[in-house]
Amino acid sequence: MTFADWVSETKFKLSEYGVRDGTRSAAYDFWGGFARRASHELGLDTAGTPIYERDWDVLVLLDTCRVDALEEVADEYDFVPPAVPTFTSLGSTSWEWLHDNFTPAYADEISRTAYVTANAHTKRFGDEFQVDAEAFDLLDEVWRYGWDDEFGGIPPRGVTDRAIQVKRDRDPDRLVVHYMQPHTPYRSLEESAPEAARLLAADDNRAVWDLLQSGDLSRSAAWSAYLENLRWVLEEVELLLSNTDADTLVVSSDHGEAFGEWGLYGHYRHVPLSVLKTVPWVELSASDSGEYEPEVEAENVDVTDDDVEQRLSALGYK
Repeated sequence: MTFADWVSETKFKLSEYGVRDGTRSAAYDFWGGFARRASHELGLDTAGTPIYERDWDVLVLLDTCRVDALEEVADEYDFVPPAVPTFTSLGSTSWEWLHDNFTPAYADEISRTAYVTANAHTKRFGDEFQVDAEAFDLLDEVWRYGWDDEFGGIPPRGVTDRAIQVKRDRDPDRLVVHYMQPHTPYRSLEESAPEAARLLAADDNRAVWDLLQSGDLSRSAAWSAYLENLRWVLEEVELLLSNTDADTLVVSSDHGEAFGEWGLYGHYRHVPLSVLKTVPWVELSASDSGEYEPEVEAENVDVTDDDVEQRLSALGYK
């Protein structure tokens, strides 16, 4: 967000939220933008390890998954250890993670990688990113055909189905499976915070983070909804583990999420905050029982640039 963007957003928030809530939310936005620019200018955002410097056959990404969140629900899943191993991501946003991991330096590895993803930032391959879609063994963009208008996002089952089918049919050397959960939208928010859910439904320009900044949504309610999204996707990981063959399947994330730490909410590019850059790295093995038959098939769907921007906006990217 440029300064001009911030001024425009501030005017909008003052008119829509009122002076008190609008000023408070705009101040948080300004601080987030300052932290991003300062960190980048000072070179504080360069820490991290490329994914291709680690050994894995299948890399499962739970978008925005924090280490402490995974530990909080660990006792509900046999495959999640109580003390979750960690990894320093190259990015604090999906854009940055994609930009910095998929580079010409790893052209050979990328050519042997199938990437099944619900993250629409892959639209930028060959434009803002240094590699294009053809650089992969396969790029299956589930976000193009798996979007659910009623939910306002991409439910995880379509990603699971495509990942299982790609592994069985193509058996690539490496497979990246990128779920959007526990990222917003939060499926259970209507139950945990009905008034906040009503405000979001009434205004497409309002995001969960705006409500947290203005005080219309408590951190505990947002955290509870975030954990429910995490449980939702972990059920899919469980299904993937029993229907995929992999000597080393890693459960990780592209980046984390801030819930008020250092006055930041959500995730910002180039911000080296621990809750954004330190992600899980849980190494497992998987065996295909063959018991589950995927139902979702890849579709050729024409998605315009406006569609992409609208979907990214629905996910909180403005």
